[in-house]
Amino acid sequence: MGDEKANFERVIAYFEKATGAKVNYAGSDSFEQQIVIDTQAGSAPNVSIFPQPGLAADLAAKGLLTPLSDDVKKSVVKDYAAGQSWADLATFDNGKGKKEFYGVFYRADLKSLVWYSPDNFDDAGYDVPETMEELKALTEEIVVDGGTPWCIGLGSGAATGWPATDWVEDLLLRTQPASVYDKWVSNEIKFDDPRIVGAINEFGWFARNDSFVDGGAGAVASTDFRDSPKGMFQSPPKCYLHRQASFIPAFFPENVELGLDADFFYFPSYESKSLGNPVLGAGTLTSITSDSKGARAFVDFIRSPIAHELWMAQTGFISAHLGANPELYSSDVARKQGEILRDATTFRFDGSDLMPGKIGAGSFWTGMVDYTGGKDAKEVAQDIQKTWDALK
Repeated sequence: MGDEKANFERVIAYFEKATGAKVNYAGSDSFEQQIVIDTQAGSAPNVSIFPQPGLAADLAAKGLLTPLSDDVKKSVVKDYAAGQSWADLATFDNGKGKKEFYGVFYRADLKSLVWYSPDNFDDAGYDVPETMEELKALTEEIVVDGGTPWCIGLGSGAATGWPATDWVEDLLLRTQPASVYDKWVSNEIKFDDPRIVGAINEFGWFARNDSFVDGGAGAVASTDFRDSPKGMFQSPPKCYLHRQASFIPAFFPENVELGLDADFFYFPSYESKSLGNPVLGAGTLTSITSDSKGARAFVDFIRSPIAHELWMAQTGFISAHLGANPELYSSDVARKQGEILRDATTFRFDGSDLMPGKIGAGSFWTGMVDYTGGKDAKEVAQDIQKTWDALK
């Protein structure tokens, strides 16, 4: 909707001109509810764009999505950075016990970022860390120098706690193989498994140390996530580092110029663990909800480099497509984020978005608030698992 709708319609116009097809596009702020109604009523659009693969998986299991060919799946594996990850994210049970491939991811969002002020780093003589070991060492160095390393805020009204779930997901991907992450998201590996508790405690290393966080550990849960990065831009700085997704500059002070006053680096992996460069994020999945020749052609278009380049040249778009020309990004910021995505060896979707709502948008959020307040990680994890068991 809004500006994003206008950007997407310019992409659609290219497809229309190239093929002679006529495309009617509609955005909706109640898509998640409406698409379920429309598919069950047999009145779905030819193509639907899902913000979360879990919803598409639900429809696939009811026979309401059209599977795509193995050739399309192979092209995604070949053409996308960490292509197997993207293909796996769109592979669902068809309701008859068979896994099939149902969609092509288009626009991607990036979460594995740490924001900082280059001026602050220059003044203090700090270098951008390239490994998690270096990031932890920098955290301790800042404290020795009399500063506060991190700004962290979990406040978000009724959704308070969600920023911490992103931390835990990112850290799980950096401490365990991606297969552990996948089994955790589906609850094949329980929330109170030592590997998951370990990732929560990794977050605690940063968030539960009074010296490491602006305002002390007690302020983490009560600080609004939109306000938390502002301390980086005060003089003297109230913090030097802020881990948050690619959208967070929308909440920086108005006079902050990206690339000059604020920059970012990849939330690094552990050199000692040899788990590659995992990236946490999200993305939009293009699937067929009412099969037609035009729908198939449109999906083929969406997986072509030009469909990505047309939006890259506008704003608000990063792509994992290896064939898309990064020189066409409209800004250096977008290009740099695209490079992080292209360098990923593994891509995983936001785990809380894939979990049942009462977990991913419920007990996981509140559990992280309890944890930052001092509750034991294992106890928090056991409480979340109890909620999940009750759903079953």
